[in-house]
Amino acid sequence: MIRKTLFAATLAVVSASAMATATPEEAAQLGKSLTPLGAEKAGNKEGTIPEWTGGLTTPPASYKPGDTKLPDPFGNEKPRLVITGQNADQYKDKLNAITYALLKRYPTMRVDVFPTHRSIVYPDQLAQNTAKNATQAKSTEGGLSFENALPGIPFPIPKTGNEVIWNHLMRFNGVATLAKYDSYNIDSSGTATLSTSGISYQEWPLFSPENITKPIKPTDPFWLIKLEYPGPARRAGESLLVWDHVNPLAQPRKAWQYLPGQRRVKLAPDIAYDTPNPGVAGSLTYDDSFVFNGAMDRFDFKLAGKKEMFIPYNAYKAVYFPGDAKAVTTPNHFNPDLLRWELHRVWVVEATLKPGKRHVYSKRVFYCDEDSWICVLSDQYDARGQLYRGVVAPTAFNYGNRSMGISLQIGYDLVAGLYAPQGIVGLYYGIKQRDPFPPRDWQPDSLAGAGIR
Repeated sequence: MIRKTLFAATLAVVSASAMATATPEEAAQLGKSLTPLGAEKAGNKEGTIPEWTGGLTTPPASYKPGDTKLPDPFGNEKPRLVITGQNADQYKDKLNAITYALLKRYPTMRVDVFPTHRSIVYPDQLAQNTAKNATQAKSTEGGLSFENALPGIPFPIPKTGNEVIWNHLMRFNGVATLAKYDSYNIDSSGTATLSTSGISYQEWPLFSPENITKPIKPTDPFWLIKLEYPGPARRAGESLLVWDHVNPLAQPRKAWQYLPGQRRVKLAPDIAYDTPNPGVAGSLTYDDSFVFNGAMDRFDFKLAGKKEMFIPYNAYKAVYFPGDAKAVTTPNHFNPDLLRWELHRVWVVEATLKPGKRHVYSKRVFYCDEDSWICVLSDQYDARGQLYRGVVAPTAFNYGNRSMGISLQIGYDLVAGLYAPQGIVGLYYGIKQRDPFPPRDWQPDSLAGAGIR
């Protein structure tokens, strides 16, 4: 049973009209009993979760400013606990459903639990904005949007499940990034197939210097992504462009696609929700990417509480130094030698499909790290209520610019017996911080200009 902590009010199902901000008394705890982002500053009573003492502000000695593959500051540590199928029942309450199922299904699956490090710290301006958001930001449109917020975490003291998911969507990734990546599908026989080789350009314009102190408007785009596919041969020359806005009802997602065979750019409204994602050969949905993305209008999001869980964390080896393709495409599950798990407190959000809405999942459960607000795990259930899929997103704090994003995502399909690691940037140059593009490069015409004819 999920241990309920912090504010009992967060456990209620709140109507749209009652979506209030934090009280001044609650907000006053930011920077005191709470971290500047809203996590509990204290450790747990067992000492297995330490106190937050300011985050990782001193990079390892081997780091050089501008490095795009970040050295592991905890690389010399050894696991304090190893979980396998043999002892998984003992730790079931601290494992998400997909991870537990994999441990029970595959003898080679294991979870190496390392000492916990609370490495998250945001740039000062974003922490200041987050403090103001605590009493100013308000959910609107039944939780589907928000207003009166500055760039940062909009709801550091969340009252609803929607607010936790908004914190995940508004996480600080930097301003603009570039990465080359590969994605694979590993079928039930253990055969690995390259599903996509891509180049990803992402921007978060609200965090640019000219916008960082401005109130967020409902029509503002908060995430822009452009993907170019040089491989495999069947996808070479394809490209994709997506804009997401703060209020998806006032301004729904805009998406365009360029297909070399058609030699034209076309609107792509289906690049959303449960449309199968060709980037992983259809083994996950578009809104599985980055654990969750897009509008929340098809599900009711309930805040179930907070609990201690083993989550993939400070996983620098998996994100930046995974080795070669063979090392990340082991049969049945992602290579456990590459993953680092730690015990952290997470917010648990249960999403149930609304009556009359369509989606391949009837229920989803998200596990969102209290320190960064990133949802790092998800469990997905089919129409029969049976465990179907899940996503594991190992994270690694970027101590160079104090950001925490998602690149590597490992999707599991228990029914088909396959898994799909996507966004494997460590096979190339990691993640580059870059200057934002001019507006013309975010127009659909830019896809045709860059495409292969």
